[in-house]
Amino acid sequence: MDLIDVLYEADADGVATITLNRPERRNPLGPQMLRDLTSALLAAREDQGVRAVVLTGAGDKAFCAGADLASFAAEAGEVDRHAGRGLFVELFLTCEKLGKPLIGCINGHALAGGFGLALSCDLLVASEQATFGTPEIKVGVWPMMIMSIVARNLGRKRALELFMTGRPISAATAHQWGVVNRLAPPAQVREQAHALAAEIATWSPLIMRLGRDAFYATDSLDSESALRYLQAQLTVVSMSEDFREGVTAFLEKRPPSFRGR
Repeated sequence: MDLIDVLYEADADGVATITLNRPERRNPLGPQMLRDLTSALLAAREDQGVRAVVLTGAGDKAFCAGADLASFAAEAGEVDRHAGRGLFVELFLTCEKLGKPLIGCINGHALAGGFGLALSCDLLVASEQATFGTPEIKVGVWPMMIMSIVARNLGRKRALELFMTGRPISAATAHQWGVVNRLAPPAQVREQAHALAAEIATWSPLIMRLGRDAFYATDSLDSESALRYLQAQLTVVSMSEDFREGVTAFLEKRPPSFRGR
């Protein structure tokens, strides 16, 4: 895997860490960064030894400051710029279809597209000094590519307030709104994100994938369709070896030994 703007590392805990690695520019999402992130996520998805993924940014200033406007402006012509924006679509869909828990380690500012990337993670552990927001309106842009992601996570009124004012929110406010799962001192945010990912990685990767996929699949379903779908998925879960092992281990009062099947 030939990555330029991203670092990828998998450890013995079953956790892969993907790091946006342009701290001198606050880790912007240019075409190369978007391609590298998608490639790294796909590598984590295919690696059977990886059971959880941590996504973070290099440095201590920013997780990601958003799109690299200069790099997109350099593309030749509007057709190329349109194609370049499609890289955001591929990245966000790859996050959703990862099949493994994705933990965002938000070590600094997460703005614009960086905010959308953070919200594409399943869980967020954020530095107490992190900020979140959509400042696009201030430069005559609307956050089209992340609008649906932000609205699903924040709700319509809070999302529109961010879009229309461009004002950022603090990590404490994001935590209060339910956007961030855990707050950590800046020096401990990576450690706590990894600890959470390592804890989650101990559970059945099969059940985790089935449950996570079902969670996102029911987003666009009406109530009855969602319930029927989930009924079928529970039947699939109950047919797995890991389900039987989990129940047996519970009855025998011992830790389960999940095999991912």
